Formats: sequence, C-alpha cells, structure tokens
Amino acid sequence: MPDTGPSFTIKLAETEAEIQAAQRLRYDVFVRELGGGGDLVDHEAELEKDRFDQFFDHMLAYDDCTGEIIGVYRMLPGERAADLGQFYSEDEYELTVLKNSGRKLLELGRSCVHPDYRGGTALYHLWNGLAAYVAEREIEVLFGVASFHGTDVTALAQPLSMLHHNHLAPPELRVKAQPDVFQPMDLVAKDSLDRRAAMVQVPALIKAYLRLGGFVGEGAFIDHKFNTTDVCLILDTARMNDRQRRIYGGA
Repeated sequence: MPDTGPSFTIKLAETEAEIQAAQRLRYDVFVRELGGGGDLVDHEAELEKDRFDQFFDHMLAYDDCTGEIIGVYRMLPGERAADLGQFYSEDEYELTVLKNSGRKLLELGRSCVHPDYRGGTALYHLWNGLAAYVAEREIEVLFGVASFHGTDVTALAQPLSMLHHNHLAPPELRVKAQPDVFQPMDLVAKDSLDRRAAMVQVPALIKAYLRLGGFVGEGAFIDHKFNTTDVCLILDTARMNDRQRRIYGGA
C-alpha cells in the first residue's frame, strides 16, 4: 500500500483542556520559536493566551496517528465582537469600513502549525475546516492580521511593497492601520520591485490568502511584543472565482 501521509481531524475546541492545548502550541510557535510575548502569557505553564481567547472559537487540527494538536486557528464572528465591544485587530487597524458594510464578518487570528507539519497538508485541512465554518454561518468577509517575523521594515521592504502595490484592498474593503501606529508599506517603487525575491519572504498563510483572491489593508503595524510586522488580510467570499472556491472548499 502506498504511504498517503498523515490524516487529520479538524474540530472546534469544546473544553478548557482543548483550549489550553491550542495555547500550548501557540506558545511553542509564537513565544519559544519566534520570540513573542504578551501581558497574559503564562511562561510557567507554557501557554500563549490573551484576554480575547474566551470569546473566540478555536479550531484544532489533530494528527489522527498521534492524537496531538498540530495546528490551530481562532475565529471571532462579527456579532460576538459587537457584544465584546471590539475585534482583536481593532487595536492595530481602523475597521470602520468593514463594520459599516452590513456584511457578515469573521475575524481570524493566531493561526499556526507545528514545525514538523509545515509544507504538508495540515494548513490545507485547517482551511477546509474554516470553509465549512464559514458556509454554516454564511460569513461574507474574512479578515485578520498576519505576521512577518521581525520588526525591521527595511528588511521587509520588498514583500511589504509588493503587497501594497499588487494586492491593496479596494476602497470598500480597505482597512487602515491606526494613525498612531501607521507604518507605510510602499517602501519600494512599483517599477523597482523584485517580485520573486519578495514572494520568498511572504509567509505561507499570507500566500494562501493571496491565492484565494485576498487583499491587504493599507499600512502595517509593528508589534514589538510579538517581534512581528503585521498586515491585515481581507477575503471577500463574493469575489472568489470558481477555481478559488474549489481550493478553499477542498474540492
């Protein structure tokens, strides 16, 4: 029999233990691997958490062979954010254009995959689970911050500029970094871009959004606590073509 690789189960966390398992993987990736931090990070228990966790749904990817959680995503539907009083990314981005759109919103964040499973199908399975979640709740616009490692924007000038020049959201979806933290992304002129070199620096999650027709907001946010440079990704499901829908839905 040929080796078909690992199989995965995708589910929403139902217990505090499952949420803590997600936070433990996040600690391994965001704190131990990438050098991030935060006010509520529990270094003793090795849990990366914040005050928003209790309001989000947490999607988990299990390796069926080991039973271990190897990928996570967290999701905040718009109506729950309204009850909470804000979206997580509102500290970084002005979201009025989305909040006033009258469309059903879903904020995504804290996506990570165990290093042993990167480059495989784990992220693909998480996306399939997300597609089912979105379809069930009739979500129209997905958005959330995604990160480049490091805070040196000069080192990220090519990829940030490529995103700004080639993938900037249309005005009706164009969120902007908050004025007091706005970091311009158009650091290299469009005719001076090296697209190949730029794409090498773009993280897999951002590439996945771009393949599905996603956009970026205007301006980046330098997150010194997490040692990252953040961009806001926006995906309008109504704009996806048939090929993108097949990729997104796992067909």
